[in-house]
Amino acid sequence: MTSKRPAGAIVSAEHMRAAEPDRAQQRFVLFAVSALALAVTAVLSLSIGATGISLDALPSAIAAMFGDGDAESARSALVLLDIRLPRTILAAMVGACLAVAGAMMQGIFRNPLADPGLIGVSSGAALAAVTVIVLGHGIAAPVVAAFGAHALPVAAFAGGLAVTGTLVVLASSRRTVSVAALLLAGLVLGALAQALMGLLAYLSDDRELRDLTLWTLGSLAGSSWTKVIGVAPFAVLNLLLLPYLVRALNGLLLGEAEAFHLGIDVERIKRLIIIATAASVAAAVAAAGIIGFVGIIVPHVVRLVAGPDHGTVLPASAMLGAALVLAADIVARIIVAPAELPLGIVVALIGAPVFLHLVLRRGAYV
Repeated sequence: MTSKRPAGAIVSAEHMRAAEPDRAQQRFVLFAVSALALAVTAVLSLSIGATGISLDALPSAIAAMFGDGDAESARSALVLLDIRLPRTILAAMVGACLAVAGAMMQGIFRNPLADPGLIGVSSGAALAAVTVIVLGHGIAAPVVAAFGAHALPVAAFAGGLAVTGTLVVLASSRRTVSVAALLLAGLVLGALAQALMGLLAYLSDDRELRDLTLWTLGSLAGSSWTKVIGVAPFAVLNLLLLPYLVRALNGLLLGEAEAFHLGIDVERIKRLIIIATAASVAAAVAAAGIIGFVGIIVPHVVRLVAGPDHGTVLPASAMLGAALVLAADIVARIIVAPAELPLGIVVALIGAPVFLHLVLRRGAYV
């Protein structure tokens, strides 16, 4: 007797085979567009600012950085090397760190609406920075004395890591990390940090209030090679971790039990993702203040275009996140020139309508 496969199975298999080339083409287009967007925004970031370096003059300014050019090119090279280049690199690293952190959070929570802010790291980093601003002449004076001009980013980074340690302890039970407990603990710690920041804002004077408000809105105005060096290890660490995390995050999409049966050390991976996410977000917040929407919108858009495979989601999110922050920083520099808008405002003005459009077009995702 000849066995026959159900017609539905044949159609399903045929659809899956037909979908593979389309998905591969979408991935290729996504990577090409992401790389092009990153390259264009990086070039524009190098050429736009209070001291104009036109696109035509950019090659000669770059050549002058290596000692080949006239006096005008040498001046442009100085601006390029000391101001524009560190700002461009820092913006790209901050965007990449936030976007990859968002992709990892969405993978571990199995929810495309998850965001690095859910685990409270941004709030913890902000609380430490605000403490230095408001109490820099009081109980935080030793920190200011020890680190000087770098006290703010150092405090922000330490605050983010402190929240991470507390989070892991609260969410761990019998050597396992509960995702539900992680979410609840993160929300509680974030709310507590926000309340303490409100208390510090109430106690601050006018100058301190202005400083903490501007810092929490985010900015790359104080970019320097010191900040680049501070963020670079975490951006590089994310890059090195991406190939290792792809299979684990894809397995977690099926559920923790299924991932365990696939041979994935689920608890170890969850701890690694939490630590990597927290370190990346803390470094980004320390360098640029609080920048919202990057961690939720960028990986969300990537998944809509290319599917849930983290082999595509993670690297594409890194490139698009870098391009988004670079583009927002360019807008922040030119829209009210010669002054600058806070970067967090520009990112929110770009990100909120995009995300609202996605929600209205696609419906609920949870």
